Amino acid sequence: MNDPLIYLVSQSPRRRELLLQIGIAHEVLVADIDETPHVGEAAERYVARMALAKARAGRASLSVIDKPLLAADTSVVVDGQILGKPRDEVDAREMLLSLAGRTHQVVSAVALVNAVAEESRLSVSDVTFRDISDRESRAYWRSGEPADKAGGYGIQGLGALFIERLEGSYSGVMGLPLFETAVLMRDFEIQLPIFNAKAYE
Repeated sequence: MNDPLIYLVSQSPRRRELLLQIGIAHEVLVADIDETPHVGEAAERYVARMALAKARAGRASLSVIDKPLLAADTSVVVDGQILGKPRDEVDAREMLLSLAGRTHQVVSAVALVNAVAEESRLSVSDVTFRDISDRESRAYWRSGEPADKAGGYGIQGLGALFIERLEGSYSGVMGLPLFETAVLMRDFEIQLPIFNAKAYE
């Protein structure tokens, strides 16, 4: 692997996969922060606050800040309510059935910081689910996929079977909006490997 261009402040395998998809070698850092939403906090504000808090926590853990730090946060929102990761099977199935046959929003924020600067971007997608039976919700839980995912489903896996329509960012629904990530990297003068002229020499 090439030398890391950034630190990724996340243990999410999906975010790692998306960064590698665009050729961004990275080193993983872990940040332990309070992720409790504030009372009445809108989802857009919440995910932006979380992404920056994770990036800042990662920065604070380093004695030498030798490369930028990237962090992200994603929430599933229905009727203005933020759906986190399910607590158990009952919670997961209730979440899934609350999304069935209607459109919800997936709000993702990505933040990039270095020693002197901070910047964040937001992605909002509309996801429409088909109707889902009680039997299907039970089978989906037993697949193991929903347990660690916001909103109790994963677009990149079996959860795609429920999605009738997506308007927005596929990668944002996965957890790291790549368009917004690339914009941040451009602003921080991080050259994406595919656009590096040396690659074509």
